[in-house]
Amino acid sequence: QVQLVESGGGSVQAGGSLRLSCAASSRPFSSTVMGWFRQAPGKEREFVALIRWRGTSALYADSVKGRFTISNDNPKNTMYLQMNNLKVEDTAVYYCARGSQYSSAQSDYEYWGQGTQVTVAS
Repeated sequence: QVQLVESGGGSVQAGGSLRLSCAASSRPFSSTVMGWFRQAPGKEREFVALIRWRGTSALYADSVKGRFTISNDNPKNTMYLQMNNLKVEDTAVYYCARGSQYSSAQSDYEYWGQGTQVTVAS
């Protein structure tokens, strides 16, 4: 059973930065795709970014493009989401997920973390 554990959430002022981490309990396969999703209060969970475990190919939601950067550290089995120039509308619970398809669809991800809260104050 794969376990994913997010960390790094917190409260920050608008314009600030946070870095989220997602540690996997087992080494992902070379074909694995890791993703970040978020769910704001009263809204459905939405795609944020994804990255292939091997390589640097990444995809971003338009709302975060140019502000967020997804990366991974293969030896540490850890994925990151660097979030810069945060906006109030970025406030949400952020989830990491693991799948095998290069896809922004939640249904293509088999394993999910428990989530970490990010709150951006104006």
